[in-house]
Amino acid sequence: MLTHPFQPVWDRGSMILILGSFPSVRSREEGFYYGHPRNRFWPLMEAMFSEKLISIDDKVSFLHRRHIALSDVILSCDIEGSADASISNAVPNDIRKMLDGSQIHAIYANGAKAAELYARLIGIGTAVRLPSTSPANAAWPLERLLDEWRQILDMLGVADERPQG
Repeated sequence: MLTHPFQPVWDRGSMILILGSFPSVRSREEGFYYGHPRNRFWPLMEAMFSEKLISIDDKVSFLHRRHIALSDVILSCDIEGSADASISNAVPNDIRKMLDGSQIHAIYANGAKAAELYARLIGIGTAVRLPSTSPANAAWPLERLLDEWRQILDMLGVADERPQG
């Protein structure tokens, strides 16, 4: 049984919560969310908000500035490598403290497994399922992910600066 190795990122000003399932082997080694170099989460955030995020400190600061909370559905589980499909004996994170201590009014699931686990294990309200940023979701190139993920800009009250056409 593995236990989640790092804390959620949130504060009182958090307005949205993005949930993954459980950290990959690389993320566990790096000690932070979406640490695999081929995961598109951070490049996606950089593209959406026109910011360069290099270090973990940069990413934490970005999340706070942009009012984004980041966590995973699972606190502990059995998992083979990084494969979400192998997750068993999942124990959910208690996200109530985050929800009660912030301004979170929308929850987003990064991928189908996170959405399914959220609905089954936590189920406080609904989580909007967004396409996974995982390298395993190769059918979704970054530009297509951007089109779907940009809906969080509306929830944050951030203008979408894409050219209108």
